[in-house]
Amino acid sequence: MKERFKRMKSIVKLSEYRDWLHDLKQHIRTGQVKAALSVNSQMILLYWDLGRQIAEKQEQARWGSGFIEQLSRDLREEFPEMAGFSRTNLFRMKMFYQFYSRTHIAQCNEIVPQPVGQLENSDNGIVAQPVQQLGTGAAYQENKVRGHGVPTWAAIPWGHNVCIIEKVKDPDQALFYINKTIENNWSRAVLEYQIETDLYARQGKAVTNFSLTLPAPQSDLANELMKDPYNFDFMRLSEKAKEADLEKALVQHISQFLLELGIGFAYMGRQYPLSVGEKEYRTDLLFYHTRLKCYVVIELKTKAFEPEHVGKLNFYITAVNELVKESSDKPTIGILLCKNKDNYEVGFSLKTVHAPIGVSTFHYTELADDMKAALPSEEKLKNELLAFEREHGKQRLKFPPPPPNLSKEVQTGCLPTVEQTKRRRR
Repeated sequence: MKERFKRMKSIVKLSEYRDWLHDLKQHIRTGQVKAALSVNSQMILLYWDLGRQIAEKQEQARWGSGFIEQLSRDLREEFPEMAGFSRTNLFRMKMFYQFYSRTHIAQCNEIVPQPVGQLENSDNGIVAQPVQQLGTGAAYQENKVRGHGVPTWAAIPWGHNVCIIEKVKDPDQALFYINKTIENNWSRAVLEYQIETDLYARQGKAVTNFSLTLPAPQSDLANELMKDPYNFDFMRLSEKAKEADLEKALVQHISQFLLELGIGFAYMGRQYPLSVGEKEYRTDLLFYHTRLKCYVVIELKTKAFEPEHVGKLNFYITAVNELVKESSDKPTIGILLCKNKDNYEVGFSLKTVHAPIGVSTFHYTELADDMKAALPSEEKLKNELLAFEREHGKQRLKFPPPPPNLSKEVQTGCLPTVEQTKRRRR
């Protein structure tokens, strides 16, 4: 500890550090366009530039990591009203710069450093004026965010960026999660969930015939919404659970289910009735997709894929198109979720099917039958807790009196100190 303090004091005495710190404070304090203070992207660009300068100074001046702690103290002393200059956050800025500076993402953005803008306090923490002049090359034009002229990573909040660089190691995956965050307006909690369940590896991996049965724009979007496998680990079912058990569990956990399905799904019902001729049929689950503008029939199978499953789902799709779909709606899509599948067999089964169908797998937490039977159901547990509260909620629990041979201190819970014990022994 003393050695680190000595190193920090020696850094402060260096004229090179003092000159650089003076310039850095000036860059933060002064800027060109004060109206841009509330733009999140400018704060992210500032953090990128600070990370760049920290990395370069450590490399060129060989100050070591101790100077970051000193820099944090100096910046917080100069700007006490601003958050974001903690030692931990400065290390994150350095990691942020190094992560993207070594990848094609940074190269595509062609960042050219410019003076850092003025910072002021706001409800959302630090905000900054523009700190970069962005390139205009062809590669950058492909990677900038919807014509706003900023790198993709500068279009999401700092907390999201920290989550990505700490949990994702591959730059292609990082760019995938950045674009999905922008597209779906994910919160940080949803972003963490999608990373932890490896959405990058699962999305678009299902076997479908969408490219043959849907027009180009809709088929691309439909393929993107499919995952393989779907992660239903929020449920705990018996190893021998049936389709009805799976349906019921998914509806009971509809919030988590919709999160796993993805943005755009609106729940219409379970066992949705369809009257065809003199018979009534029921789909497992029916949804409406607000982006695709179509109904989505989901059929669940707790066993391996069989070709006849496609025929039944195709029948339900036709029935929804004829009985439920409005003229303004797009053709209904079917999704078949099975315990497992053979991709070649699925593709072979879909070759001559004209309705758009996707086939995927799913997994959930399986409990052995004896363990499942030993555990109370969620409903039973809730009822037991309510009954206990009604009976004991307003009563103070009474404990039996202590035995008379116990000392007063033990009875009251006030044990003697070490000194008191020594005096008694004397």
